Amino acid sequence: MTITQLKYVLAVAEYQNFTKAAEHTFVTQPTLSMQIQKLEEELDILIFDRSKKPIELTAIGHKIVAQAQHIVDEATRMQDVVDQDKGFIGGVFKIGIIPTVMPTLLPMFLKAFTKRYPKVQLSIEELSTQELMDRLAEGHLDGAIAATPLHDERIKERPLYYEPFVGYIPEHHRLFSKKNIEPSDLELEDILLLKDGHCFREGVVNLCQTSKKSRIDGFELTSGSFETLIKLTHEGLGMTLLPYLHSIDLDPSHNRYLRYFKAPAPAREISLIYPKSGLKMQIIDALHQVITGIVRGAIKFQDVAIISPK
Repeated sequence: MTITQLKYVLAVAEYQNFTKAAEHTFVTQPTLSMQIQKLEEELDILIFDRSKKPIELTAIGHKIVAQAQHIVDEATRMQDVVDQDKGFIGGVFKIGIIPTVMPTLLPMFLKAFTKRYPKVQLSIEELSTQELMDRLAEGHLDGAIAATPLHDERIKERPLYYEPFVGYIPEHHRLFSKKNIEPSDLELEDILLLKDGHCFREGVVNLCQTSKKSRIDGFELTSGSFETLIKLTHEGLGMTLLPYLHSIDLDPSHNRYLRYFKAPAPAREISLIYPKSGLKMQIIDALHQVITGIVRGAIKFQDVAIISPK
C-alpha cells in the first residue's frame, strides 16, 4: 500500500470516473486503474463498484476512502513539520475567496505576498461561502477567505479585518441629504440587494432586522454585482450598501453618493478560515500577516459593530 495509491482512490471517489481521476492526478488511466486494482488485491476487497455508472463506492469502499483521506492528510502534515523545522515556506496552497471580497482584496495583497514568498504557489478560486465550506471539508482547499463567524466546528477562523458597510445613495433618495446614516434609517424594501447565496446580502438583511423582501413596485430587484446595483440606484430604484473596500475603489465622481454610518459603524468580519487539521500552517500564518498588514492601512474605521452573515 502506498500514499500514491490512496491518492488515486480519493480521486476516483471524487470524480466517479477513472479517466477523469487520471487526468486530475496527471497519470494515464491504465496506470491509475492498475494501482487501484493492486490495492484492492492486497486488501482482498473491492473499493469501487465498476458495474455502476457513474462508478460508486462499495460499503467497505466508503470506510476505505475515509481512512485514506486521513492517511494522506497525515502524510502531508509530516512534510509540513519538516518544512516548518527548516523554515521553508513554499509549495502549492489552494485558497478560495468569496465574490464580495475577491475583487478588492486580491489586488491589494497578491503582489506583495508573491514577492515576499516566491516559493508559494497560490491556486485561487472565487467561490460562494457554501462552496468554500464543502471544498474545505473534502480536502480540496487548504484555506479560504470569507465573512465570519460561520459557526462550523470543522474549521478555525482567524479574523483579518473588520469592513464597515457604506451607503450608496443617489440624489433623488430620501437619505441623500443626510451627512451620516444609521441602521434605523434603513428600510429593507428600499435597498437593492445582491442575489441569494451572497453572505453580504445576509449581512444587510440582518442589519435591517426585518424579514421583508427587497421589493419595489412589485418587482424583486437583486443582482450578482455591486456595479449593477449602483447603476440601478441611479434609475430611481432605491439605494444600496457596499463593503468599505469596494467603496474606495469607485471612480471619484461617485464619492458624493457615499454615506458613512455613525459610530459604531456596522461592519462584517472577514477571516482566513482553514480546517482544524491545521495543514500548511506556515503558509496560513504568512497570508494572515501580509493581509492584515496591508488592509490595516486601508480601513480607517476603528469603532465598528460586527454584523453576522447568518
